[in-house]
Amino acid sequence: MCQVFISADPHLYESRARSVRLHGVATSIKLENLFWQVLLEIAQRDGMSVPQLCTKLYDELVQDRGEVDNFASFLRVCCGRYMALQLSGGIPQDASIPISSLNARRVLETEGRAGQCLTQARRTAA
Repeated sequence: MCQVFISADPHLYESRARSVRLHGVATSIKLENLFWQVLLEIAQRDGMSVPQLCTKLYDELVQDRGEVDNFASFLRVCCGRYMALQLSGGIPQDASIPISSLNARRVLETEGRAGQCLTQARRTAA
């Protein structure tokens, strides 16, 4: 089992800090390279740079929640949800389809499907 995970390219789990300006204020965000790659894919789908995506996510999070306690963790969760929603069919695998063109309600309706598929696969394997 562990070989599946330990065979990952070490470059993917190396951390890298990037300086991002959020409304003119420079802030440093430290994430593993895998997360930077996923953020780049998300940003490119909607014609943005990673800093632009980070600013947009930050602004919308502040608007919805008021404060941001751990923005780096939030970005990691965004990446995980993006990949899970692709697996569930909520977000198309075709990266030429902008996320902004999708109906958020319909995308989120698929969120439970990935977990259901995993549970069913576990039952089948047992």
